[in-house]
Amino acid sequence: MTKESFHGVLPHVAKADVDGTREKEEAPRQQPVMRTGAMVPRRRAVGRLIMHSMAMFGREFCYAVEAAFVTPVLLSVGLPKNLYSLVWLISPILGFVLQPVVGSASDHCTCSWGRRRPYILGLGIIMLLGMALYLNGDVMISAFIDEREKQRMWAIIITMLGVVLFDFAADFVDGPIKAYLFDVCSHQDKEKGLHYHALFTGLGGALGYLTGAVDWGKTILGYTLASEFQVIFFFAALVFIICLTLHLCSIPEVPLRYENEEAKFLLEVTEPHKYNSIEEEIKNGYLKSTCTEVKAAAKPGKCAVASRTEEKRKMTLKSLLKTLLSMPSHYRWLCVSHLFGWMAFLSNMLFFTDFMGQVVYHGNPYAPHNSTLYLTYKTGVEMGCWGLCINAISSSVYSYLQKVLLPYIGLKGLYFIGYLFFGLGTGLIGLFPNVYSTLALCSLFGVMSSTLYTVPFHLIAEYHREEESLKLQEGEQAGEQERGKGIDCAALTCMVQLAQIILGVGLGLLVSVAGSAVTVISASTVALIGCCFVAFCIRYVD
Repeated sequence: MTKESFHGVLPHVAKADVDGTREKEEAPRQQPVMRTGAMVPRRRAVGRLIMHSMAMFGREFCYAVEAAFVTPVLLSVGLPKNLYSLVWLISPILGFVLQPVVGSASDHCTCSWGRRRPYILGLGIIMLLGMALYLNGDVMISAFIDEREKQRMWAIIITMLGVVLFDFAADFVDGPIKAYLFDVCSHQDKEKGLHYHALFTGLGGALGYLTGAVDWGKTILGYTLASEFQVIFFFAALVFIICLTLHLCSIPEVPLRYENEEAKFLLEVTEPHKYNSIEEEIKNGYLKSTCTEVKAAAKPGKCAVASRTEEKRKMTLKSLLKTLLSMPSHYRWLCVSHLFGWMAFLSNMLFFTDFMGQVVYHGNPYAPHNSTLYLTYKTGVEMGCWGLCINAISSSVYSYLQKVLLPYIGLKGLYFIGYLFFGLGTGLIGLFPNVYSTLALCSLFGVMSSTLYTVPFHLIAEYHREEESLKLQEGEQAGEQERGKGIDCAALTCMVQLAQIILGVGLGLLVSVAGSAVTVISASTVALIGCCFVAFCIRYVD
């Protein structure tokens, strides 16, 4: 088979039915179309996409628990004010440095279980460990240490460690989850999957905030367990373990193989010839790469050279930095706009319950715990949980509306609306801190949340789809410079950590000087600046 005839069959094979009958499978196979060992995945059932989205449900449930309780927990163990910035800085710094490394490493992971799922499982375990430490640290230390001063010191250390581990893993896991979705789904299913991710993110957050709004100390579980925080940990751990298990069992991955200088993929099947795609040729559970199929027609040594090139592209710090710095400009601008979005969103969300307690309800978290000021502050924090619940519910509703609005206003319109509504909503809350108007405007937070979780990754998928189409036109050699989905998703997710670093350095100082009201004003300003980037700097694929 000549090189020209190999490329000549591309259009015909690309149109083949991915769910062909057994008769078609037993017929003489068409020449496979493999682009540097990549596969075009088949369409996925809705149930599988929902199972895949359950990781976002569990993650956001735990996030909501942290958002509602981390400040009260840190206050209860007596954390000094000057250490607050340290708590919020350590985790994002680690994530910002390590996330691209792990994203690139997962692009070349040869684990038999797949490229992304081992990392997702490991990060899920770290999340559980961190949550156990920051919600139960005080009780754990009290069981081992009797001296009050040592109890306080070690409770602060364990609680800080738990917050850092949880934030690190919870922020980190989003990149591998998105890359996992992109690896195993067709383009249509990527769009559908991202909408399901946003839907279940909102539902998980809503349930998490509702859990935080309940006074568990007066329930049977509250009397049975040592503290309210242990009840919260019980529910959060149970929900997360169930959701993570469903996610990991949702869609099989095709593991990457480097063997005998040829790229091979192990295809895990439960029934022979059932789990197939338009590009595969199954033999004893293995997928042969293009290099294997066309090497006889290629120049001598061509496959070995390509394989060695792929091996050289495996992660090194130097190559990683070069990849990040040399990313195409449209990826870079997307990262900048994503950074502005998360800076605005986090500056509001991290301090929202405190804002409700101090600014809206005029309470004082540092007053004696039996005083009216402290009880008023606690009431404001609980009301803030209801506001965050409204945000999560609106995020779920808007994720569905996005599918309806997309054909009419496109990705650009969705992106712009998300930033604009959030900027206007937080601005009004800062100017008019009334209980009822604040709760009503919390619904606009969900518009921003759903936008951040879907539109940027939708654009990444569009960029990759466009690049793959160009590489098909240019021929098989174009694939040698392919950017990995893992590192692109990681670079985008890194903006969450960078936003936390910037806020940890600057916002804590502003809050100590001007109070919690500055957080919503800052969020509004940054979001409206982000509107400009979304409108004028982002490249949208037609």
